[in-house]
Amino acid sequence: MSITCETVDGTARLGIDGELTIYTVAELAAALLPRIGAAPRLEIDLSQVTEIDGAGLQLLAVIKREAAGNGTDLSLAGQSQAVTSTFQLCGGAIF
Repeated sequence: MSITCETVDGTARLGIDGELTIYTVAELAAALLPRIGAAPRLEIDLSQVTEIDGAGLQLLAVIKREAAGNGTDLSLAGQSQAVTSTFQLCGGAIF
């Protein structure tokens, strides 16, 4: 699992490559949560996520809540097949 980050024109762009699971969420949370509010907009690219589980969904929900609380516009730039399938199973309730 790796994270890329760049800020362009007031948008912090974060990319997650690999698993978004119970085994990686603590590390991801430590890297992602402090960046909320650092830029007016936050864009998360999930196109390279290979697996996502309930813990990954919880982290996305926390990121969404924290962004809203900080007045940060949040968007998803892409979704891998794993993410799309998981969102469909949940009825798209996360985003």
